[in-house]
Amino acid sequence: MKATIWHNPRCSKSRETLAILQAAPGLEVEVIDYLKTPPTRAKLAALYARAGITPRDGLRRNEEGAKALKTASDDAILDAMVADPILIERPLVETEKGVRLGRPPEKVREIL
Repeated sequence: MKATIWHNPRCSKSRETLAILQAAPGLEVEVIDYLKTPPTRAKLAALYARAGITPRDGLRRNEEGAKALKTASDDAILDAMVADPILIERPLVETEKGVRLGRPPEKVREIL
C-alpha cells in the first residue's frame, strides 16, 4: 500500500506522523513538502472531502492570514490556502483507505 503525506519538516506533529508511516511494514511513503509543492485547489478539496472535513476544519487558525477568514466561505478558504499554503493544517495523509489530518498523529493509523 502507498501513503502520501503533505508534510512540513519543521512541524513536530508532521514529523511524528511521518515516523508512524515510515514504521508501518510494507508501506510505501511519498513525502510532499506542501510549502514547496502545494496541492492544487481541486486536490485539496478532494482530500478534505475524503477525510470528511471542511476546508475550515483544515485551516491553521493561528496563522496571521487565517484571521481574515473567520467568516469566509469554504471556497474562499480553499482559495486562500492555495495562495498561501502555510494556511493548510498539517499533515494530511492519503492512502487507498482514506485521508486523515494527522492531529493527533495517531489518527493516521485509521487508514493504514
